[in-house]
Amino acid sequence: MDDVKIVGTLDVTQLVFYAFVLFFIALVFYLRREDRREGYPTEAEDTGMPDTMGGPLSRAAPKTFDLPHGQGTVSPDGERRERVDLPAKRAFGSNGAPYVPTGDPFADGLGPAAWAERMHTPDLTASGKPRIVPLSSADHVSVSPRDPNPVGMTVIGADGETAGTVTEAWVDMSEHHIRYLEIATDGAGQVLAPMAMAKIRRGKGLIEIDAITAAQFANVPKPITPGQITLNEEERIVAYFGGGYLYADPRRQEPII
Repeated sequence: MDDVKIVGTLDVTQLVFYAFVLFFIALVFYLRREDRREGYPTEAEDTGMPDTMGGPLSRAAPKTFDLPHGQGTVSPDGERRERVDLPAKRAFGSNGAPYVPTGDPFADGLGPAAWAERMHTPDLTASGKPRIVPLSSADHVSVSPRDPNPVGMTVIGADGETAGTVTEAWVDMSEHHIRYLEIATDGAGQVLAPMAMAKIRRGKGLIEIDAITAAQFANVPKPITPGQITLNEEERIVAYFGGGYLYADPRRQEPII
């Protein structure tokens, strides 16, 4: 039995097929616009010049997010920053070659020591309070008796030398675990080190942080406000220690074999 004709030879089956084709084409354009929200325009490898963004069918309209607790709004499609000439050179003459730092990779933010320009405000809990705080200011959070308390332990660096002594632990009030260790160094004051990069030696009462050497603790970025750390400061501290796994010792940049 033939389908019922709607107009001329156009029946229900053809109408459904045409509707699907139009929907699929629209879906392709929608997904292509959405996946170009962040990271565009891309840059040419050889010249560093930005490529074209494309027309309205290639890019979605800017999206703005309302931040909680009266922090305003933010848009991932913010204005593009000016190009920065980093103190680095390519390892060999190819567009895909890695960059080799010519200055201080920790301060210049190269490779694993790179950071993102996050907000200059603290990370907040669901109730709007600072998420990461010193343990001494958290009245209902404490170190479990089954675990070693890092406060008072000696910290050693990748070279086995003493970097300082832990004077405080900074805890995550949302997840209730230690995020940073506050270390009193010789001559450089108090610095924060990520707990995720620390190894506690229970039997020796030591904490080993093999990301950087003992002397390099003096240049760890420090929070501006006592007892408070911003998202941007967290980013720079973690980047500093992360970069140490490659740049702390020249031998780490050489092949194992």
